[in-house]
Amino acid sequence: MSAGWFSSAAPVARRVRAYFAPVNRNAQEPASFDPSQQGGFDLDAPPAPWISLGCIQAFTRISTGKSAVIRTGMPAAALEQVRESLDAEVSFQFLKWTKLTMALATGSQHMNLLTSPSSGTNGGPAAPAVAIQNGSTATSIVLSPADASNFAPGSIIAVDDDYTGQTGFVGSPVSGAFVRRSFNDVDYLRRITFNLALVLQVNAGTLTLAESLPGGTPSATQKAQAVCGFTDRLGGSFYQEWSGLFTIEGTQGERIFYYYPRLQTMSDAEETPFPLAPNGKGSLNRILLKAHFRALPVTDPIDGERVLCFRSFLPVPNALP
Repeated sequence: MSAGWFSSAAPVARRVRAYFAPVNRNAQEPASFDPSQQGGFDLDAPPAPWISLGCIQAFTRISTGKSAVIRTGMPAAALEQVRESLDAEVSFQFLKWTKLTMALATGSQHMNLLTSPSSGTNGGPAAPAVAIQNGSTATSIVLSPADASNFAPGSIIAVDDDYTGQTGFVGSPVSGAFVRRSFNDVDYLRRITFNLALVLQVNAGTLTLAESLPGGTPSATQKAQAVCGFTDRLGGSFYQEWSGLFTIEGTQGERIFYYYPRLQTMSDAEETPFPLAPNGKGSLNRILLKAHFRALPVTDPIDGERVLCFRSFLPVPNALP
């Protein structure tokens, strides 16, 4: 064996990182990930359209698919195996609460609490949406001076079109709900949209955002509305579906990727209290979001096989294969 070449030991890692990207629900097209081209990405800045949700804990993968045996001869003996069913599950706990982590951790649609001029439940009258002016970008929203005065730094805005009776999967750029029949709520798309951003600064009629809107530059028909929080429901017929990518980086720089093209939330909202004091003593608990998904199949374009997950390993340089 030449100097500088070695066999890698089993990876040692401190954490698992989670990244999610929206599935095109109408076309059933998942987000793609090619570890040979994208495997070296900056873990704090994933390639589009992947969204970093930080570190997770209690990451568990379970395959519940079944194999069957084909027997032949007398007496019958196993000739070969065939795959009888495909089924797999993934579960873990999110370490932070955001719009997206809450949505992924519930088995129903997730909604924005639109700021209301008076008290009331979600679904009641909200402060009117305001028209977005020409010159807006994904990080800068131009409004009339009067409309801009209704927003303050540190607030959250939702940007989407008025609801005009559409049915099917709705919401831009991510399908946030499935509408079976039309109803009257002009603000509905902004209630369920994932096109949100934090307002960093308000100056001369322009809202400067802390990060880009997921939907990019707003269209001429979209409007902005203030959001004060988020809510979800126990029940309903809508299931969240996203592409998932879970990354483990070893202490030597090696990486393990678990790419699930289609993950559908399979459990209702659930939280787990995590004691902050040693041995569970004390009264302080960190409330963690518990997520549980079922993997749905895709067809691998290379050979036409139906698969649920791709596991990839990128070794450290000079490691023997």
